[in-house]
Amino acid sequence: MKSFLSTTRSIPEAGRVPRHIAVIMDGNGRWAKKRFLPRVAGHKRGVDALRELTRECVELGVEFLTVFAFSSENWRRPAEEVSILRQLFVFALEHEVKMMHQNNIRLRVIGDLEPFGAPVIELVQRGEALTAANTGLTLTIAANYGGRWDLLQAVNRLLASNPGAAVSEAQIEAHLALSHAPEPDLFIRTGGEQRISNFLLWQLAYSELYFTDTLWPDFDANALREAVAWYAQRERRFGQTSEQLAQAAADKEYRPEKADFPAKKQRA
Repeated sequence: MKSFLSTTRSIPEAGRVPRHIAVIMDGNGRWAKKRFLPRVAGHKRGVDALRELTRECVELGVEFLTVFAFSSENWRRPAEEVSILRQLFVFALEHEVKMMHQNNIRLRVIGDLEPFGAPVIELVQRGEALTAANTGLTLTIAANYGGRWDLLQAVNRLLASNPGAAVSEAQIEAHLALSHAPEPDLFIRTGGEQRISNFLLWQLAYSELYFTDTLWPDFDANALREAVAWYAQRERRFGQTSEQLAQAAADKEYRPEKADFPAKKQRA
């Protein structure tokens, strides 16, 4: 498995299009309420929005897309809504994975899946196995995931494999649930809230944070392009100064072999 360095230990290449986008898909219930529809209608429309977002990420050349589908705190919601969310998760695994595979998309699911039960775990394993060799966009779905849970499970796994050893940043990274992807360049949260809500606490250290009032079911391809355009204007310094970035860009532009030397005369 390819390893990805932390942004606190290395400076990644920062292109105009983010390599990795992470999204909290918020606002399904409010979208339905505004239309006098049951909350389930908002969640179903949210699945359609994710499908459109995935297609647009492929078009833009994004390599990794990670979405927060169900947090470890969402179990606190009404039992009926939790049941609906679980059913939608199962529906997506049963009906969307084949389409992902046809479009060369790799599926990964992160989080504590045990509470969902054996049938759901089997569906996840089958979906991941079917798409494992795909080389296009990697779509990661965070289900029953929490950033603190992620850190705890990583440390526990590390200590179990290296009892008594000093813990390093690199070792923790290797055991995090999202170790198969680089840290997100762009974090998007829809629905108007401006917090990360226990999502990817370690990995968002140097991500650009984009908050929009648009409710998730309305977040379409144009909305994504607006977020990416905003990202392209950001100056990603990773602890450096603007002057250092300018000098690095100038150094990169300079090519001795392309200097303005007199051209050799052609022989007659």
